[in-house]
Amino acid sequence: MIRKSIFLLAFLAIIFSCKKEKAKTEISEKKHSKIEVTSLDYNQLKPYLERKDDKTYVVNFWATWCAPCVKELPYFEKINKAYANQNVEVLLVSLDFPKQVDKKLIPFIKRRNLQSEVVLLDDTNENVWIPAINENWSGALPATLIYNKNNRKFYEQSFTYEALENELKIFINP
Repeated sequence: MIRKSIFLLAFLAIIFSCKKEKAKTEISEKKHSKIEVTSLDYNQLKPYLERKDDKTYVVNFWATWCAPCVKELPYFEKINKAYANQNVEVLLVSLDFPKQVDKKLIPFIKRRNLQSEVVLLDDTNENVWIPAINENWSGALPATLIYNKNNRKFYEQSFTYEALENELKIFINP
């Protein structure tokens, strides 16, 4: 009788440990899914800022080291999800240091589970691209460009979700 009980306990322990191991493997696979960030110079980024189709684009310039940027990122993610079926697309343009993409940016994207497209602006000639994006931009972060084929507006500020959504509505409900 004792042997049967020991055998049954050992059998159950094996079954439950296998299930736990499977769950750990699935979680591990999700953590290690490949995230790639496209690195662009300004000339490569420029077409993203000048599309003339039927979409409205919300382009946020940010960095992982910018606390106000990090604070507002969830609002851009929420806009991306809430307005995806209304022809709105969010692009997150990271101004992180190119050497820190693997160590900082990609882990940040994973931790925050960012779903919007993220690109890295890798162009040291900020005296050219900052005024090209907006002639009044000081280069401070965060900054956001909202545009479509009929309208374009640049914001050198942080957003609350409500303020961001209100600005977006101007573009999608003229």
